[in-house]
Amino acid sequence: MYLEHYGLKEAPFSITADSSLFFRSKHHNEALSTVLYGIKERKGIILLTGEVGTGKTTLCRVLLKEIPEKYKTSLILNPYFSPTQLLRAIVEDFGITLKRISKLDMIYSLNQLLIEASSNNSNAVLIIDEAQNLTGRQLEQIRLLSNLETEKHKLLQIILTGQPELRDKLELTSLRQIKQRIAVSYHIQPLDKDEIKNYINFRIESTGSLNINFDDSSFEKIYNFSKGIPRLINVLCDRALLAGFAKNRQVIDENLINLCIEELK
Repeated sequence: MYLEHYGLKEAPFSITADSSLFFRSKHHNEALSTVLYGIKERKGIILLTGEVGTGKTTLCRVLLKEIPEKYKTSLILNPYFSPTQLLRAIVEDFGITLKRISKLDMIYSLNQLLIEASSNNSNAVLIIDEAQNLTGRQLEQIRLLSNLETEKHKLLQIILTGQPELRDKLELTSLRQIKQRIAVSYHIQPLDKDEIKNYINFRIESTGSLNINFDDSSFEKIYNFSKGIPRLINVLCDRALLAGFAKNRQVIDENLINLCIEELK
């Protein structure tokens, strides 16, 4: 609605996981480097958590672009399956065509792909997003997949991405085996206060506009509302651009932000 008014090619504060709008904050850079280290060093299971709206799914999509093209990859976004269905989804997402749908055949086919990748000096990466929703049986299935290895290294690098509840779940005594397999772990923190301005300007410039200005007085209000969580920043700033369009403004000031905060509350 407001794109033409501001000279935008697309909405800068969309809440979809758009990797082209990934802002490399200090914490997000650390998270990406940590996960890439775990993959490169074949650490097996890698745990990546963060509060709702901190950009975990977007980071997963960026990660797929950072991983060397010769690596085999599988991304499971919504693991709402039975353990067997989850295994099938993983196998098929790796591009394996199954002749028979049995657990034994699926494990065998996956193992063959992993061995082939390893022999070609490649690697295989499985990313499971929203992993806090995995059941105990599904997590046990994941643990068993982590057993696929040679004498020297893990054949499959597994990244479990989820909300903080995932860490709580892994504290259960029944899941102590998979917890012990986690070799690399990182928790994404929200943006720091001094990153808010750069984040907003980055999103605006990335979507093609030099005609939008957020007044310096607005950033403090945006931080106080969002606590640095990117999704909340996006929701507030999108509402502010709409309000600015309605009032025929190019500058988003503190008063406009306050108005939008009240509306969102």
